[in-house]
Amino acid sequence: MTLAPQNLPNATPDPVTAPAAFLEHLYAVAVQRAQPLHGLGLHLPPPPKGRTLVLGAGKAGASMAQALEALWPADAPLSGLVVTRYHHIPPRPAGLPQRIDIVEAAHPVPDAAGEAAAQRILQLTEGLTADDLVLCLISGGGSALLTLPAEGLSLAEKQRINRALLESGAHIGEMNCVRKHLSRIKGGRLAAACAPAQVLTLTISDVPGDDPSVIASGPTVPDATTCADALAILARYRIDLPAAVQAALEAGALETPKPGDPVFAGQTVQLIATPRQSLEAAAEVARAAGLPVHVLADDMEGESREVGKVHAALARSVALHGTPFARPCLILSGGETTVTIRPQAPGTPRGRGGRAGEFCLGLARALQGQAGVWALAADTDGIDGVEDNAGARVRPDTLARAQAQGLRIDAFLDRNDAYGFFEAVGDLVVTGPTNTNVNDFRALLIL
Repeated sequence: MTLAPQNLPNATPDPVTAPAAFLEHLYAVAVQRAQPLHGLGLHLPPPPKGRTLVLGAGKAGASMAQALEALWPADAPLSGLVVTRYHHIPPRPAGLPQRIDIVEAAHPVPDAAGEAAAQRILQLTEGLTADDLVLCLISGGGSALLTLPAEGLSLAEKQRINRALLESGAHIGEMNCVRKHLSRIKGGRLAAACAPAQVLTLTISDVPGDDPSVIASGPTVPDATTCADALAILARYRIDLPAAVQAALEAGALETPKPGDPVFAGQTVQLIATPRQSLEAAAEVARAAGLPVHVLADDMEGESREVGKVHAALARSVALHGTPFARPCLILSGGETTVTIRPQAPGTPRGRGGRAGEFCLGLARALQGQAGVWALAADTDGIDGVEDNAGARVRPDTLARAQAQGLRIDAFLDRNDAYGFFEAVGDLVVTGPTNTNVNDFRALLIL
């Protein structure tokens, strides 16, 4: 029974004669390594004396649920509810009975379906005992998918605040601090609802540093941030709150459960897939193809276009001077960068694209057509922002092909329109949802 996608070619493409195909292969290897079946079985406990309840949220939620259904003893009771993003439910393998309900909701801006799913999840925790086991399947995207606004906050207001955070340039830790304090289920509150049952959280990391309290806003782990922190972030990015919610934060009435709280006694968190593991899997394949590999980091943050510019400077140094690395070589990095949406004149169409595409725009602009440098950046969930592409490629002739069409890369950067640029030059990377999520994958090949 196969649950992970089998879309890898039999042989690794040659990096010299087929550089673009080689980089796409490495991306597929990284995604494959992050499939839940690789790590889930290593951490499953035996069935408990009582019942086993499965709760979860995230872009990998459906594939995690299917992996659990395949690995859990067939004669042991299993039930529950997982919410995932629309169109992120993989085909069910033949012969695999469904024991866990899976529903879909919106990401990155929450919707009523996500709110209803969160309410159902809280209801399922009622009546749990110390003999019961709760398996929480948590992955990136859970912050939006598991939405249950705090008292006094409407879903419409929660959506507005979420959009403002996404466009502000706030990093993931800042966004999730606010989300935790404006929720009735995140920031450890789901764990509190599960007490006194045993809780095992199985999580796929999509955040720099792999901090479980940040992944999906940590619904089952203690939260060290405070209402004051959330207020400071909202003030920093000039995001308004309804007066009643502002007052509740100022009074500390929306505080989250903290480290040391007894509700977390006996609870465990296990990481089953991380960005570093995926980068190392790709690196191993590249080394087997004869390339020296340099993994910069798996937790890079910052403005996407600026991170692209820094990568371009490094690649040009290697290509032109053989420093700090000799060529040929492969440079890998991961992490979660940000895109600050620039204001546009009234009537100007909004640009399209996400972090990976904007990284590639910044990279291509700074490379200035450097010979011998090929690159790919893509989100491992297969969706860059809210578009239908995973990311984009940069080739030595990318700028020349754009100029031949009369396209100015600066104009696309000014309106955050990575999708429009790379669609026009034929360099979008389109995979469809991958049913996992370990953040951004970036690869630069210098020949």
